[in-house]
Amino acid sequence: MVQYHHVLTAIDFGENHERVVSRAVDMCERHDARLTLLHVVDPVPLEASVDNFVSTIPQLEREYLEQARERLRQIASETGLRQADEVVSLGYTKQEILRQAGELGVDLIVVGCRGRHGLALLLGSTSSAVLHGTPCDVLAVKL
Repeated sequence: MVQYHHVLTAIDFGENHERVVSRAVDMCERHDARLTLLHVVDPVPLEASVDNFVSTIPQLEREYLEQARERLRQIASETGLRQADEVVSLGYTKQEILRQAGELGVDLIVVGCRGRHGLALLLGSTSSAVLHGTPCDVLAVKL
């Protein structure tokens, strides 16, 4: 049987994030593993901005990051995860999950999947990209 030591769960603050966190916690308890909660904030798109607005993009991104940190702390508190690490990063979700997993040396990633079409119908586009882009195991929680 595989023994997991570090579990990363990526959550999007959607209405079903509790199911993803619950499965990650369950895996951590079964394997006495460390847990890291990750939320990725998308960058503000430059093409959607106007000249006067471009200078405020870094400030907006800082505000979004702080709001996400607070929300992640709230989720950890609500679920009793006092020992979980909390990471909020700015970037594109699929790439950031893979980057953080590599940097943190995780051996299991837990993600939610909604699935829409093609392979995404089975897993969801983010969970599919994570599954195919990482050397560690991935647990896709159906939402």
